[in-house]
Amino acid sequence: MAASAERLRHAWGVHAVYVRDIKPGVVELRLVGFDVLRKVRMPRRVDGGLLRVPVALREDATAFLRDYRAVPHELVLGATLSGKSMYLRNLLTELAAQPVVLVGIDCKRGVELSPFAARLSALATDPEQAAELLPVLVKEMEDRYDLIKTRQGITPGTPDELITSDVWGLPESERPAPIVLFIDEVAELFLVATRKEEERRDEMVTQLIRLAQLGRAAGIYLEVCGQRFGAELGKGATMLRAQLTGRVCHRVNDEASAKMALGDIAPEAALAACAIAAESPGLAVAGDTSGGWSRIRTPYLSLADAAAACRRTAHIAPDVAALKPFRPYVPPAPAGLSGPVATTKPVTE
Repeated sequence: MAASAERLRHAWGVHAVYVRDIKPGVVELRLVGFDVLRKVRMPRRVDGGLLRVPVALREDATAFLRDYRAVPHELVLGATLSGKSMYLRNLLTELAAQPVVLVGIDCKRGVELSPFAARLSALATDPEQAAELLPVLVKEMEDRYDLIKTRQGITPGTPDELITSDVWGLPESERPAPIVLFIDEVAELFLVATRKEEERRDEMVTQLIRLAQLGRAAGIYLEVCGQRFGAELGKGATMLRAQLTGRVCHRVNDEASAKMALGDIAPEAALAACAIAAESPGLAVAGDTSGGWSRIRTPYLSLADAAAACRRTAHIAPDVAALKPFRPYVPPAPAGLSGPVATTKPVTE
C-alpha cells in the first residue's frame, strides 16, 4: 500500500495520500485534498491531557502533540525569523493552562519569555542568573528522588501497585508538580570569554546533563531552543544533545545545522529541513530518536494573546518554595481611569 500511495494520489486527484499500519491486517489510508500547511487550521478535537498538548499541524492534517511523558526532552532549532519563537509561544501557552511548573532561561535578556512572566515560576535572563537557578533545579530533582526512595521503603505487606520508580507512581496527594524548563538561545550558556566564565560554563553544562539524564523520573523536562547546537559549542554539547529525544528543526542557514538536529536519527529528514523556504515561517520537520519524522507548521499566535493567556492562568501555577527567589517581577495591571463624577455643561448666554 505504501508503494502504491503515489499512484493512488494521481488516480484520485488529491494532494497527498498517507498510509499507516494500525494493526495486523488493518491499514489506514488518509487522503488530503490540499496543502494543509499553507494556512494552518488546528483540528477542533484533540486527544490531549496532562503534559500532552497540541502545538502544530502535521502535513497529514492531524495535530502534532508534544507529549512529555513519551518524549521527555526536546531540541528545537531554527534560524532567525524561522518560526522557532512561535513554536515556543504556542507550547508555553498550552502548558500554562495545566498545573505545571514553568521555568525559563532566556539569555536574550528575557525578551522572549518575559511577556509570560505572570505564569512563570522562575526566570533567568542571563548566564549569571542561570548559573544560580540550575543548582536549585538539581537540588529539587534530588529531593524528589529522596521522596521516591522513601516511598520505596518496602515492607513485606506493601501491594505491588504501590512500588514505584518515578513520581508518577506516587499517590496524587504526595506527587510533586511536574516542571518544564524552557531554555532559549542555549548557545549563550556555552559561550565564554574568560577563564572564570569557562568554569561557570562547565558547571552549568554538567547540571544540564544531569537534568537531562535523571530528570524524567523526577518529573522535570527540558525544552532546549537555539539557532545552532553542535560540538563546536564546547565540552558536553554533544552529550547533552544525545539526551534530547525529540527534535524539531525549522529553517536553518546551513546543511550542517539540520544534520545536527536530525542527521543522527533520520538523514532524509535533514534534507527535508534544508528545503524549507524563508517564505514559510513556522514550517519545520519534527522527528524523534525512533527514526520517524514529519513536516509540521505552527499556527500563528500573537504575542499579546499569548501573554494575556498566561496572565489569565497565573493562579494555576503550582507553588515551589525553592523557586520563589527566582520568580520574575510582574508589574500590577494599570487601574482603569475613572470618569468625572458629574458631567459638565457649557455655559451659554
